[in-house]
Amino acid sequence: MPDTAAPTGPIRLGYHGSPVLTARIARVSGRGEQDVLMSPYDIADPFHTVRAGEVDVIVVKFGLREPDLEVSRTLAFDERAVVVGSGHPLAGRESVSIEELADYDAFDRPGRLPEYVWDQVVPARTPAGRPIRRRHRVTAIPQMMALVAEAGAVHISLQSLADVAPPGIRVLPIHDLPPAPVAFAWRRDPAPPRHVREFIADAEAAAVAGSVAP
Repeated sequence: MPDTAAPTGPIRLGYHGSPVLTARIARVSGRGEQDVLMSPYDIADPFHTVRAGEVDVIVVKFGLREPDLEVSRTLAFDERAVVVGSGHPLAGRESVSIEELADYDAFDRPGRLPEYVWDQVVPARTPAGRPIRRRHRVTAIPQMMALVAEAGAVHISLQSLADVAPPGIRVLPIHDLPPAPVAFAWRRDPAPPRHVREFIADAEAAAVAGSVAP
């Protein structure tokens, strides 16, 4: 990446879902709260803020194939989980299989999130070939949580959602899906300024050293 002057001010870091893992990545990279401005982005249009230059870098999960975005090495992993209401038949379980979740209505991709990403989040079929019924469509986590609580839907997602789950919601591990890789993404052109590149490099170094893992 070509050298660019480092502006003053904090690194603008976008995230979706729980801020806990994002804050830990920033912390182990050696940045304090005053150095990183964290802001949530809309999962229905996940790359808008970074493409528009509103943030310097975003946290992404699962594999990304966007030609205009650069992706870091894997910084951490987010375990797979399902979000259910406390009254759901599976709510009392310690963990569930993806095969069992094919019995229930799940969620379709929100907004402009690429289909290839959603296929990693909510696979069209289980490993045994059972179709997953991707029927519900919402664009925000509170909407999803409400529908899960009221309609008996299941949301196949990530364990980190337990950080933001309201009362009446359970987040159960899915024991037969691999965890999602967590990484940074940023615009290839123009390249980010020096202080942002240094932040990315320090986060990657912390990941190699094992410092990001809880």
